[in-house]
Amino acid sequence: MAEIRPYRAADLAAVYDICVRTADAGADARGMFSTDDLWGDLFAGPYLHLEPELAFVVDDAGEAVGYVVGTADTAAFAKRYPVEWVPRITDRYPEPPPPPRTAEQDMIALHYRPERMIVPGLDGFPAHLHIDLLPEFQGRGFGRRLIERFTSAVDAPGVHVAMLTKNVAARGFYDRLGFEVLPVPDPEPLTYLGLRIGTGPR
Repeated sequence: MAEIRPYRAADLAAVYDICVRTADAGADARGMFSTDDLWGDLFAGPYLHLEPELAFVVDDAGEAVGYVVGTADTAAFAKRYPVEWVPRITDRYPEPPPPPRTAEQDMIALHYRPERMIVPGLDGFPAHLHIDLLPEFQGRGFGRRLIERFTSAVDAPGVHVAMLTKNVAARGFYDRLGFEVLPVPDPEPLTYLGLRIGTGPR
């Protein structure tokens, strides 16, 4: 029976695989870019490296099939990112040229703009997270349990997520957990949602 447990270093490949297989607004993004690792290097790897104590996985017979990663302090995380994470991947992803760029270059450019994580309107929600589950494990309560595990581990008054607005399935999931829309300026193509941890799911 699947269970929630802390992330282990041996889970890295599985987490990256889950990340790319759910990266296209919840759909499989494998083959979209020249390397599938780009997704994990942007949306999972930094958290596993900088704050592994806040990473949890759904373990099914010894294999990670879902995960949550994040930080308790987005501003501090954004400061650490260029110092502690970017140098580890610079050889794989040279800094791209100014626009106009390809879609892949736009993604790589995000690596060099960690300040993008600091968004006005998120006061009171300093933590943020990323959560992904393989399709066959969605709709079975594991997402809720991952969120509960994460929120119980962070020391913060609230947590936010930035999700693609077109991902209506993810929006329904967050709505059911009590996340509310946060009014940030010019959010498209993203929607920012926040949860007060003291009143969130337990």
